[in-house]
Amino acid sequence: MAFNHLPAAMHDALGPLSVTPVTHSVPMAKNHRPRRPAESGETRRPSPGTVLDRLTTGAGRAARITHTEHLPPRPGRHAVWPHRIRTEVISAIEQAGIEHPWVHQATAAEHALDGESVVIATGTASGKSLAYLAPVLSTLLDGSEAPNGRGTTALYLAPTKALAADQRRAVRELAAPLGNRVRPAVYDGDTPVEEREWVRQYANYVLTNPDMLHRGMLPSHPRWSSFLRSLRYVVIDECHTYRGVFGSHVAQVLRRLRRICARYGSDPVFLLASATAAEPAAAARRLTGVPVTEVSDDASPRGELVFALWEPPLTELRGEKGAPVRRTATAETADLLTDLTVQGVRTVAFVRSRRGAELISVIAQERLAEVDRSLARRVAAYRGGYLPEERRALERALHSGELLGLAATTALELGVDVSGLDAVVIAGYPGTRASLWQQAGRAGRAGQGALAVLVARDDPLDTFLVHHPEALFRQPVETTVLDPDNPYVLAPHLCAAAAELPLTEDDLALFGPAAAGLLPQMEGSGLLRRRASGWYWTRRERAADLTDIRGEGGRPVQIVEATTGRLLGTVDESASHTAVHEGAVHLHQGRTYLVKRLDLDDSAALVEEAAPPYSTTARDTTSISILDTDTEVPWGPGRLCYGSVEVTNQVVSFLRRKLITGEVLGETKLDLPPRTLRTRAVWWTVTEDQLEAARVNPEQLGGALHAAEHASIGLLPLFATCDRWDIGGVSVPLHPDTLLPTVFVYDGHPGGAGFAERAFHTAREWLAATREAIAACECEAGCPSCIQSPKCGNGNEPLHKRAAVRLLTVLLRGAPADGAPGGPDDSAERS
Repeated sequence: MAFNHLPAAMHDALGPLSVTPVTHSVPMAKNHRPRRPAESGETRRPSPGTVLDRLTTGAGRAARITHTEHLPPRPGRHAVWPHRIRTEVISAIEQAGIEHPWVHQATAAEHALDGESVVIATGTASGKSLAYLAPVLSTLLDGSEAPNGRGTTALYLAPTKALAADQRRAVRELAAPLGNRVRPAVYDGDTPVEEREWVRQYANYVLTNPDMLHRGMLPSHPRWSSFLRSLRYVVIDECHTYRGVFGSHVAQVLRRLRRICARYGSDPVFLLASATAAEPAAAARRLTGVPVTEVSDDASPRGELVFALWEPPLTELRGEKGAPVRRTATAETADLLTDLTVQGVRTVAFVRSRRGAELISVIAQERLAEVDRSLARRVAAYRGGYLPEERRALERALHSGELLGLAATTALELGVDVSGLDAVVIAGYPGTRASLWQQAGRAGRAGQGALAVLVARDDPLDTFLVHHPEALFRQPVETTVLDPDNPYVLAPHLCAAAAELPLTEDDLALFGPAAAGLLPQMEGSGLLRRRASGWYWTRRERAADLTDIRGEGGRPVQIVEATTGRLLGTVDESASHTAVHEGAVHLHQGRTYLVKRLDLDDSAALVEEAAPPYSTTARDTTSISILDTDTEVPWGPGRLCYGSVEVTNQVVSFLRRKLITGEVLGETKLDLPPRTLRTRAVWWTVTEDQLEAARVNPEQLGGALHAAEHASIGLLPLFATCDRWDIGGVSVPLHPDTLLPTVFVYDGHPGGAGFAERAFHTAREWLAATREAIAACECEAGCPSCIQSPKCGNGNEPLHKRAAVRLLTVLLRGAPADGAPGGPDDSAERS
């Protein structure tokens, strides 16, 4: 029997291819009620410490804070703009209230004007936008005076539509004194058709996203020829988000862009920005394929940041197998958002799931209505899947201050200027330290002090972090992991490139060393045809449609109200089996719907409004087979291995749980087709001698392996830039390929995303942290804070906490020495 742990991003394969810092309705907590605004007695903005003190009033609340980190304020260091920045641009910047640049802004601008690609890796709200806008606007003005009419152009790439729209607003405001010589325009899926031709012909600063560049601009490059011929700068904002499969795809899209630009005689300079990046120059070079200069000495001032780690209390409830259950992070965050709103503290609560964002906003609105009905209207939810006009309206309301509180997914994490926020509440560790600091940095952007609160979920990693603050506050952010040579990534981009311009031998070096080996396979499958002048795309359909660069696969499933035909939103195809299966509960804008039918052929889920007193959770089964072992090292008698695997998964049922308590009400079978994934995995085996040394008998073996698998998946995000939902796992007491007890952890994306490889090279530190997290948990036999998983397909059965600790102890005794594969020194080398 295999015990499995499936990633959210499971989808069909294409086919076989050979900042470090300085130092549900849920009840409110008992004996705690938010004060009315008049009770606060405050006429000016309180300090973050004062705000935190108020949050901890009430029975038992102070005990929920496990650690408080104080990051002191820091003065700024000024410079002067390079003399080549035009006086009109400097004047416009001064009219915006900025008399002098910070040192890093002037330095980055100098590199850009010298024609050097540069990455600006300074803190949140350090003025990175101005660092690249000053040289870009100055160069656009130079171009506006050129005799050829259009002059110089620039392209801005953002990972989200919200960030691109926000940047356009900022550019328009800054460039207003420059007249129509700077013409910014957004070009994305929300741009009306009638506006697109104007953008192509007249805009000289086009703001878009990698998806639109991949699907829209590059395939129709002849229509963009004038723009591309004049392209001087490509701005890549929030570049740390381009990691894993998404980052690998974007890396190839950028190589296609460079190839098309060369065809039109341009060689753009890349300007990258990120508030959270380790080894930023190396990461930027992997992403763009060109040498990049690093500017990382942050000279901007910073207000005080108070960062609290908050652990919800244990309740009297019991979960699966009688395990103790903590109060949910959703319930705690809803209470905190309510209290902060009542105090008049402008707050964003970041939530990991769309459903969670909706729930927190609804709960907060209900609580606020009990205090002051007008306050309920000043809290809302913000998430992906909303229609464009809904997102824009929420962004405007938050920016203007009309909204005091917002429960948001990471759709609002990146760079959107919400100056004036006082606090951020983070409902559950967001998966990486980079995202944690990105979210925390949303507050205090106007230079004032800020409060950040991380509310731990009932989860192994969250529990570990709130009791090991050094893992957050004494460690740098993670190294960006991406693999542009992944054949499942590279192959469709070679096809797209051939459709844009026939591929030649000279082009292959641009796409990496794996390109030449893939071309014969694509010829054999009829995707490309070789002629004397190169390789040509042979199909009628668009080559760009071969892949979704977000790594999601398939077209989005539309969520449609059955009675009216109204489109409520969309869900990724890869998540449809678990999110909108028949009988699933779906939340949208505070309303609850039941899925009546999932039509996989038409990519549609039909829903009806309802008010069920439960939530739903999908269950699945997984099997795994080894295709190829790339490398293996002895860990005592056992082995640590890395290679290619094939994973077969099927969603087989769903649970209904009470909204308030999480109690399981029942299980319903589902009939959905299985999915097959070819990917990369790390796995380890143990021998009979090791089992004997660990005193693990045959009755305990399945539970020990299963518990170690769950906990290791939960802790891997500390060592790789992944989320536990990006990875999956399987544990087997006797695997047919190894003939030994085996635990697998695999990337949840076709061809792999680099996470399992990172796990292999940090295995000793990773599995040591896993063992410590299990052993340190205060529960008796296992709970969601250590070895139970929220997505286990086997209902968290069997699990054996103590046997898992003994087994990992013996396994780690055989770990290789520093510098060997799987040792900590090797992880530093491989970063």
